[in-house]
Amino acid sequence: MTTMKKNMFPPGLVNNLQDVLSKKGANKNEQKKQKDDDSTETSTSSSTAGNENDSSKPVVLVTNSEGVDSLGLIYLVQALVGLGLYNVNVCAPHSDKSASGHSLTVLETITVTQAEIEGATAYEVTGTTVDCVSLALSGALFSWTKPLLVISGINRGSSCGRHMFHSGVIAGAREALISGVPSLSISLNWKREESQESDFKDAVAVSLPLINAALRDIEKGVFPKSCFLSIEIPTSPKANKGFKLTKQSMWRSTPCWQAVPANRNPSAPHFMGNQQSLGLQLAQLGRDASAAGAARRGTTPRNNEEVESIGAAKSDNKAKKYFRLEFLDKETEATDDELDFKALGNGFIAVTPVSVSLQLESDVQTAASSWISGVLSGGAEQ
Repeated sequence: MTTMKKNMFPPGLVNNLQDVLSKKGANKNEQKKQKDDDSTETSTSSSTAGNENDSSKPVVLVTNSEGVDSLGLIYLVQALVGLGLYNVNVCAPHSDKSASGHSLTVLETITVTQAEIEGATAYEVTGTTVDCVSLALSGALFSWTKPLLVISGINRGSSCGRHMFHSGVIAGAREALISGVPSLSISLNWKREESQESDFKDAVAVSLPLINAALRDIEKGVFPKSCFLSIEIPTSPKANKGFKLTKQSMWRSTPCWQAVPANRNPSAPHFMGNQQSLGLQLAQLGRDASAAGAARRGTTPRNNEEVESIGAAKSDNKAKKYFRLEFLDKETEATDDELDFKALGNGFIAVTPVSVSLQLESDVQTAASSWISGVLSGGAEQ
């Protein structure tokens, strides 16, 4: 289990966070007025030009793993733009890439399309979250090469415990840290039976104090440089019990693979049938998805930076089997209230420092060294 000490946050960050929280109520009306003023100003000019040319504001890059049209990302970007303090840029997947882990697209061409999000410079990418962050920080897409902060989220569903290893939203923040850019990942503990879309707006509201404190301390040079912060928001954001510094746990949902009969698998007839029909259907699905995304934001269709063809899948006579993976929640008893999933379940906003260091803990290193030494000294021949 990864262990974290309570002093991982610099005193300045803690003090600034407390200061922001104490002034949150007093500043609410002022922020709302600022948001209204900014909305009026941005309606008279191009959102893209307004952000790309304003070099006086610090750059904030927003990504996620659920796609550029997801509510968590849209509400977060709207709130950041409304503050009028940051040059907000977005580079996010074209479609849902949740649970894609830290995967990169290699030996294939990805397509980048300009997206219309009011007040921000935005692109959607036919790749993973890590593709989006890597591309954005490369200098090939945006006019800048290093934003002040990368925010990955807000995603639907918890990324606690072992889920961090395959979480796309966590991978986005991790990629930024690997590239030397401070980062946050934010997830909402979405429950199908309880949650509603307005919870994303509440999740944004409770996240902003920590985001603003982080940005201020990054500029002061006192934000942690050896880790990123994973922020887990409880199912009812408004009813949260406050921020709690937590440790990564070993908790995970139970993976459940279910066999799917071929006659119940919607894609089975297409992949075993007419290849040309499949290509046309995939192309139409892509066009429909783009049109739906544009309509959702009330914008015109995007201009493609690059266009690539869609190929049809090859068919053969081999028997195929179909499976679908679902994760089932499981009850886990834990006595340590500082574990991420425990604090989240108790209604706190869990803030977990996450390192990218590959160094082993001392006890693990000792045990592994002892075993390897035994093997190398002749134990393997017995």
